[in-house]
Amino acid sequence: MELRELTSFAGVSGGETEVRNAIMKELEAMGVPFETDVLGNVIARKGDSGPKVLVDAHMDEVGFMIVHIEKNGFLRFRPIGIPASVMVSKRVFIGKDKVPGVIGAKAIHLQQPRERESVIPVDQLFIDIGAKSKEDAEKKVKIGDYAVFDTEFEELSPGIVKAKALDDRIGCAILLDILKEDWTGIRLYAVFAVQEEIGTRGARVAAYRVAPDLGLALEGTVCADIPLADKDAYATKIGHGAAISFMDRGSLPSRAMVAQIMKLAKENNIPVQYREATSGGNDAGAIQAARAGCPVASISVPCRYIHTPFALASLADMKAAKDILVLFLRSVEGGFRP
Repeated sequence: MELRELTSFAGVSGGETEVRNAIMKELEAMGVPFETDVLGNVIARKGDSGPKVLVDAHMDEVGFMIVHIEKNGFLRFRPIGIPASVMVSKRVFIGKDKVPGVIGAKAIHLQQPRERESVIPVDQLFIDIGAKSKEDAEKKVKIGDYAVFDTEFEELSPGIVKAKALDDRIGCAILLDILKEDWTGIRLYAVFAVQEEIGTRGARVAAYRVAPDLGLALEGTVCADIPLADKDAYATKIGHGAAISFMDRGSLPSRAMVAQIMKLAKENNIPVQYREATSGGNDAGAIQAARAGCPVASISVPCRYIHTPFALASLADMKAAKDILVLFLRSVEGGFRP
């Protein structure tokens, strides 16, 4: 499945049905066996012998939930993983019928000078779907509906793409590609996880179920190689290869696994970089701490502007992430152990 298609699906944390169904349909077409759990994780498997290796990519994306409908038909919402600073005047789709709307606020002409100098808080924002009344709005949406940004996938320049939900549909795309390979010396568990953005909940449940010998998280990660940013705070740089974590808020990756990844990258001329930031976290933390614990590592694709309507990523970096993951898994088949 192409990245373009994967990013088009709605899948806010807790409401991953659309993207999950698409991934399960793809797995069925590929002939890859899979199962789901109570939370909604999709767990695919290949290989019948060797160590259990869990490779995770989360399906969910940031978005909104409708929490109230005003008498005049405007919708109140709560954000899921999105800062208020990027919301105003953005187009959204609401619910399974993808009802179009716009996030609105008091007109700038009516704002006091001090209001114009600060971020408009969420409780002063609303979604306008053009409804004339609460009854009119309720014909199209209901409380509890999820909303996602209305963003089209686009290649802005050769190899640089713009889309919503690159965090982490870019990891899902890589994981689907990995499942096209034959795996015989490992028991590969490919987990398409839910609810990463609200506390790595899906990965925690999946890792408990699988009880892996080692785990890897595939992620779209922060990238701040932009004007005015301190070069020491870039974290990662687009076009410089897959990003390898040495520490983040949720996990301390295995030094042996990181060393093996860097060694394989050097030997095979695969571009990689360290993720030079320790903020944030991903499903690796949940995998590492499940049951009796296991060694983990994170392989990420740098994405500018994650958790906003538009993220940018390099297809070359995505390829590098896939290539180094395949080589690492082959090395585990060949006997590498952390």
